[in-house]
Amino acid sequence: MKSSAKSTKIADVKQAPQLQWWHWALGVLLTFLVAFEVYGPALNGEFLFDDSYLPFMTTQVAEGPLSGWLGVRPALMISYWLNYQSSGLEPYPYHVVGVLLHVLNAFLAGFIVRRLLSWVGEMGWMREALSIFAGAIFLLHPVQTESVAYVTSRSETMSVFFFLCAYAVFVYRRTESITMMRAIVVILLFGLACSVKEHTTVLPALLLLTDYYFVTPFRFIGIRRNLKLYGPIAIGAVFGVIAVFSVLQRADSAGFAIKDFTWYEYLFTQFRVIWLYLRLYVAPFGQNGDYAWEASRSILDGGALFGLIGLLALAFLAWKYRREFPMASFGYFGFLILLAPTSSIVPIRDVAVERRMYLPFICLLFITVDLLRRWKTSRTVMIGVMAVVSLVAGVASYQRNHVWASALAFWEDITAKSPNNARARFQLAYAQWQDGKCEESVANYERVAKMEKPDDRLLIDWALALECANKPDEGVAKVREAMQQQPTAHGYSVIGMIYGKRGRVDEALEALSAAEKLDPNFEMTYVYRGNIFASRRQMPMAASEYRKALAINPNNAAAQQGLSLAR
Repeated sequence: MKSSAKSTKIADVKQAPQLQWWHWALGVLLTFLVAFEVYGPALNGEFLFDDSYLPFMTTQVAEGPLSGWLGVRPALMISYWLNYQSSGLEPYPYHVVGVLLHVLNAFLAGFIVRRLLSWVGEMGWMREALSIFAGAIFLLHPVQTESVAYVTSRSETMSVFFFLCAYAVFVYRRTESITMMRAIVVILLFGLACSVKEHTTVLPALLLLTDYYFVTPFRFIGIRRNLKLYGPIAIGAVFGVIAVFSVLQRADSAGFAIKDFTWYEYLFTQFRVIWLYLRLYVAPFGQNGDYAWEASRSILDGGALFGLIGLLALAFLAWKYRREFPMASFGYFGFLILLAPTSSIVPIRDVAVERRMYLPFICLLFITVDLLRRWKTSRTVMIGVMAVVSLVAGVASYQRNHVWASALAFWEDITAKSPNNARARFQLAYAQWQDGKCEESVANYERVAKMEKPDDRLLIDWALALECANKPDEGVAKVREAMQQQPTAHGYSVIGMIYGKRGRVDEALEALSAAEKLDPNFEMTYVYRGNIFASRRQMPMAASEYRKALAINPNNAAAQQGLSLAR
């Protein structure tokens, strides 16, 4: 775009022939059908991993008022609350929301790419084809599967939806100087994005970069003309960052309170991780739901220095050729900006996570389309190649979604790729126990115990697997070992369950009594006691115990089933 002394209206290129409304309707319908087909294997998938920490998984919160759900991410929690009110603990509707948000984000990505292409002078069929291709890659790229198929990752898809809406409103303005009404809409959408996830506080930086690159290119006139937007939004972002940092000072999984992991060690590690993200975009093989990534304790550790040199070299090239390749140059710096909240100096226990690519993914599309539009080939070849790439991406995503179909498939995939990942093998053992693969579960618990010192949680789960494998005495021994570390109601109730199944009623009731004294709100104590009474045909006493469990957790399936049989 060029600035004019007579007019500040943003110049646009000649419009391509307009499509009929039914073309757009057919395209939208086809997009939704393709998305639900590609993500079909995961739609009926289980709640996985961190999903167990979501508010609807805690009975006291789930059955309480909406105010009890709200925290630092109120808009996100309201969306979960609405899901829970309509469908309870049925996973399918939660997954559907994730796919719907992803489709909307793909449309927004395509529209934004189209606008930037027009700003750099692209017109006609090329602009339309590249915009559709960008939206298709956003929709179908296999690296997006974690953000969409994982219920916990709604924080990504939902926050990016509001983020892209705000950005689209910004780039589709008609003049260099944004109107007050449009600025208010951008600010409101920005606030919604931040209320879903804090990493979206980087939007002001992307807006500034956009004005610098595309409004009176590489001059600060566009930025000065939009202070009415940048002033309030920057103030809001500063307060947001301060609030986030105050939370990070106390968090145990992210922030500066993490023990034995300094900010500079995390930064050195990210010099390598960013290259993983770039490689996954270009060649998405070896995807992993739980990367066992070793930290770089110094700049010379693990190739961190080479990673930094490579990133600086790309930055040099992006700046040097910013006029020849404006979208690609803008995309590279935008990618680093949008990745900064999770890949800079704030330590996060999991140093490499695929869903962190969801926000900066659009910037990689800017680079892609800028390079593609310079390819000297025929329209047929160009469209054919883009169609083939989209098809391959869709097939790869479909295959990847099978991994998200169940906990067993998920953890089997991870341990196959990272056999020494103790956390993943622990989770695999638990999934195998739930699936009735008791001997395999016991074997994996044994492997975990050799990798790291077992804590009370591992020992109790190991005991459950041993009981399932018809090794009750070994199971009780593991629980008693756990009790030496930390006596819990869970541990004593497991002892009661094991003894109860073996007909050792007095010992079982004694253990369950100890569990109740430690924590009268541990629901499984009453389920196991009810099972003992039911096995002795003492149905009124069994029913009473099941009702105690349901009073604590109305969704306890074992108590519901037991009560129905005891009546």
